[in-house]
Amino acid sequence: MRILLIGASGTIGKRIYDALSPKHEVVRGGRSGADVEVDITDNLSIEDMYHAVGDIDAVICAAGPAKFGPFSEMSEDDMYVGIRGKMMGQVNLVRIGQKYLNDGGSFTLTTGILADEPVPGSVGVSLVNGAVNSFVVAAAQELPRGQRINVVSPTVVADSAEMYADFFPGFDPVSMDRVVNGYVKSVMGRMTGKIIRVI
Repeated sequence: MRILLIGASGTIGKRIYDALSPKHEVVRGGRSGADVEVDITDNLSIEDMYHAVGDIDAVICAAGPAKFGPFSEMSEDDMYVGIRGKMMGQVNLVRIGQKYLNDGGSFTLTTGILADEPVPGSVGVSLVNGAVNSFVVAAAQELPRGQRINVVSPTVVADSAEMYADFFPGFDPVSMDRVVNGYVKSVMGRMTGKIIRVI
């Protein structure tokens, strides 16, 4: 299988790569230092990436910026960081990518527990996570040529739990292996339109 992994240099992306690359050809996408460069906030960059990559069986996105901050202090531009990045960036990877993905191929996007269990300061992130979850459920009904789409929605990951402990008080971290298995399940399985919650 030929897999395009966007965000391959991130905490989760690196582990997805390690899990899938022994048995599959994984093309790494990112802003820099990747096999193919892409800025998911730029539609032309997304088009160029798909042209450069060519034949592809699965697309995984483990990238997308969004901004934390107190709601009382969030500006419209602050909100648009996540709307343009984590939300529309992932939506456009699918909207544009459906033309390029092979028959029966799959998209796997990324959100997080803040869609379901927001915390103070997470309004901008919770907004886009919830939107992407709903997008996946809806888009699954309309993708062409047997294509599938799912989203992995993890809670706090053990690898970074200490760094984010103040933001997620009382949340039980999950192992990175469990999170990565969510992506493997989406790519290798036959499900579609699913929110794969790793909690």
